[in-house]
Amino acid sequence: MISRRHFLRFIAGLGGLGASTAAYGFGEPVLRLRLTRYDLLPPQWPADLHLKIAVVADIHACDPWMSLQHIEAIVDRTNALNADIIVMLGDYVAGHRHVTRFIPPSEWAPVLAGLKAPLGVHAILGNHDWWEDRAVQHAGQGPTRARQGLEAAGIPVYENDAVRLNKAGKPFWLAGLGDQLAWYPARRFRPVNRLGVDDLTATLAKVTDDAPIILLAHEPDIAMRVPSRIALQLSGHTHGGQVRLFGWSPVVPSRYGERFVYGHTRTNCDVIVSGGLGCSIMPFRLGVPPEIVLVTLGGPAAVVS
Repeated sequence: MISRRHFLRFIAGLGGLGASTAAYGFGEPVLRLRLTRYDLLPPQWPADLHLKIAVVADIHACDPWMSLQHIEAIVDRTNALNADIIVMLGDYVAGHRHVTRFIPPSEWAPVLAGLKAPLGVHAILGNHDWWEDRAVQHAGQGPTRARQGLEAAGIPVYENDAVRLNKAGKPFWLAGLGDQLAWYPARRFRPVNRLGVDDLTATLAKVTDDAPIILLAHEPDIAMRVPSRIALQLSGHTHGGQVRLFGWSPVVPSRYGERFVYGHTRTNCDVIVSGGLGCSIMPFRLGVPPEIVLVTLGGPAAVVS
């Protein structure tokens, strides 16, 4: 099976696509930004708990494809949604080498600190936040520079942790899973027993009552293991395949293929996978433009799943 890396290189250089298609694909990461909405009422979610969640995923900060000015525009667009809560799903660090400059956390994190919501801004980390941190890969432990940058900017980062929040007196839990692919195999200077730093059992052990749970997990594959106790899982990582033709993604960074590549699906809980904002491997998108996601739970407009 062709690898994601080789496929994207093939697409980027495929003369048969024509110059206009190639220009569109390389321009899409910078020029386009859409809003994708989901209105849901999961079985585990109280119908009278109306919650608007803005989701920002896979920024991959770098020049020229995801500049500080571009991130500022994303912040402004997200704030304009007037969501109750904003969640960020990881991969703030650039995931490819086709850049003019790698933007450090000390620069992009203060821009993300401009995000504002009544119930706060909450973050988890992604695999590239770990993979591109050579000091952490060498030491075999965190914290990563990305986490330090976010926390210095006042944004809490959840790693196998949970917090109890409430909207209009109605409680719910926000749980953040540690990254499932934190240790890059080729950079294991010290032996590690597993690829990830995720611990779903420990994360859910932080939940101390029967209020509904929203799980933040960068990679979506954990959905096959989550219990029905969770109402909603929010994930990124896949970029919608980054190339999506007629609703089909030729290469998907998930062991379950198309099932978790993009959009809304259901396992034991409702799962939404964002197409993300930046790019990995190559600065090229086709058929899956960068997006901010707005999820509305509960209320009269929600669709029972």
